[in-house]
Amino acid sequence: MPKYVGIPTLFPGYGPNPAVSQAITGRIVIALRRIRRQTAPGVSGPTHRTIMPADMPLETIAIIACAYFIAAFVKGATGLGFSTSALPVLALGIGLKAAMPLVIIPSLASNLIVMIGAGHFRETVTRFWPMFIATLPGLVLGLFLLDLVDGLLAGAVLGAVLMIYGAISLRRAGAVLPGRMARPLAPVIGFATGIINGITGSQVMPVLPFLLAMRLDPKRFIQAINISFSLSSLVMAVGLTHLGLMTQESVWISLFGLVPVYAGTKLGSLVRARLDAETFRKLVLVMLMIFGVILMGKAGLA
Repeated sequence: MPKYVGIPTLFPGYGPNPAVSQAITGRIVIALRRIRRQTAPGVSGPTHRTIMPADMPLETIAIIACAYFIAAFVKGATGLGFSTSALPVLALGIGLKAAMPLVIIPSLASNLIVMIGAGHFRETVTRFWPMFIATLPGLVLGLFLLDLVDGLLAGAVLGAVLMIYGAISLRRAGAVLPGRMARPLAPVIGFATGIINGITGSQVMPVLPFLLAMRLDPKRFIQAINISFSLSSLVMAVGLTHLGLMTQESVWISLFGLVPVYAGTKLGSLVRARLDAETFRKLVLVMLMIFGVILMGKAGLA
């Protein structure tokens, strides 16, 4: 068996263990080889666990790594956008169905990295817990409604709303939501966010404009929005596992992707640290408009 270079530890304070890192790297390589064998022409065996095309050349591995790094950089700089940035690049290389389970673990990891850097976790949970809790039944209802509505059409409408909202907010400062109104609105916003997420796959409406209107500082905004993202991603992980798309192979490839995810998120965070609050707000709004374009493009290409 060839000797593989171990994956370095990602968390400070824990010394590298060559035996453990070499074992992890070996498992990733075995998973990649298993994918090749399962999907190679003329090879019998189960195909429902396949998450990749017929072969995985080094170019495809490079595409996956680049998609993770670019999406993580965007995530670190703006606090959002990992899945939205990663999925188009991954879909070009391996197809959308194969790409979906590959973004869950790296997305959760990028959420965790920016949440640790942002701080104020307990304060944010205490302040917004009704919104976070209300997101879960909304998401379940949204997934149920997905069978009753055209998800792509709903996504296109949402995309248009995102673009209009972003354009208007860039031209003017936008309304400020008083604290006395924010508290009773929070569970309504959470429930609505869950419904829209279940139908369209978008996690940003209306929770993102709600948090922007509260004029939170960038760190508290990032903490609140990423707690919401993480809850939705965990529910999505359960759903993909139930459908058989979240396999052992996809998990190992996702773990391999934590290396570029960590590097990209940290680099993006350095950029964000140099931004003032107003520049940060405008950058988030630009990302929101890009989300809108992507949602409308998905419907147009279907």
